[in-house]
Amino acid sequence: MRTTIWRVGLATLLTGGVVGAATWLVLFSSVLGVRDVRITGNVSVPADEVRRAAGVAPGTPLARVNLDEVRGRVAALTQVESVRVDRAWPGTLQVSVVERTPLALARVDGRAVMMDRYGVVLGDAGPAVRLPLLRVQRPVADDPATRSALAVLAALPDGLRGRVDEVGAPSPASVTLRLTDGRTAAWGDAERSPEKARILESLLRRPARSYDISSPDVVTVK
Repeated sequence: MRTTIWRVGLATLLTGGVVGAATWLVLFSSVLGVRDVRITGNVSVPADEVRRAAGVAPGTPLARVNLDEVRGRVAALTQVESVRVDRAWPGTLQVSVVERTPLALARVDGRAVMMDRYGVVLGDAGPAVRLPLLRVQRPVADDPATRSALAVLAALPDGLRGRVDEVGAPSPASVTLRLTDGRTAAWGDAERSPEKARILESLLRRPARSYDISSPDVVTVK
């Protein structure tokens, strides 16, 4: 009986020691620490800039890295639209970013700047940049007319978007497109934009100067 108790106690101690050692190895030792912060998906943002934003010191136990905090710090970079952070054992932190895409030009304080689909300013536009010009009273991210105009542009197929010279929005419900050949399309609000885009692509095969597709069920061509 005593032998059995001794064996059980020894087994318990050994098990506890193994668990403790494993816990120390994973949570506190640099053996399973971060040796590489791997950046993917970046094009215009340098990988080193993303690593600095991630803020993870080499050797930090990989299991203790707060993925949500790293995600938040990288997402704060202006050029980053979304980010995913994962652990890749034994020692790699994987940071996958999706960069913001310039969608339109806007005039802000006398400067020509690039905006993405959310109205985030991505920097000054050089003379070689060819994007639709956004004409609204307040070209800022929280302006309803700006959001509506950008939502329309984002919904257009690439081929059709490439034919847009200007997008105007006196109000969120009165978006208008002016094409590079001078033709115009009264779009209305951003609702049903994919359907309106298909209709406009079809209508552009017919000679006309203006198209009113603000109500896709009743289209007017002039």
